[in-house]
Amino acid sequence: DHGIHTLNAPPALGGFLVAILVLSPEGLSALRAARNNRLQRTINILLGSATSTIGMTVPVVLAIGFFSGRTLELGLEPTDIAMLTLTLFTSVITLGTGKTTLLQGVVHLILFAAYVMLIFDG
Repeated sequence: DHGIHTLNAPPALGGFLVAILVLSPEGLSALRAARNNRLQRTINILLGSATSTIGMTVPVVLAIGFFSGRTLELGLEPTDIAMLTLTLFTSVITLGTGKTTLLQGVVHLILFAAYVMLIFDG
């Protein structure tokens, strides 16, 4: 937080960097599986690591906030809600068919790029 504040960067950048740090080991394994054309293994690694990270981190942060007497705000801005909804629908379409295409991957990359740009907007 100190570095983010010193650089006058948006607070969401701190969360983004922590997420990259936490998810990078599994992400690299998933990239290796994807490079070997093992889609099921790739999806299992990524969804499993993201679910376990979120499932453990959020309750622990809330408990620390509760016991330390600090107020935590986990709310989303309207643009974040729109991006989350769009990503959810795109993921359902991508994973629901059982087959993926290059175009679907490009759509996910565009959504990711839009999210990164929205971090710095404002």
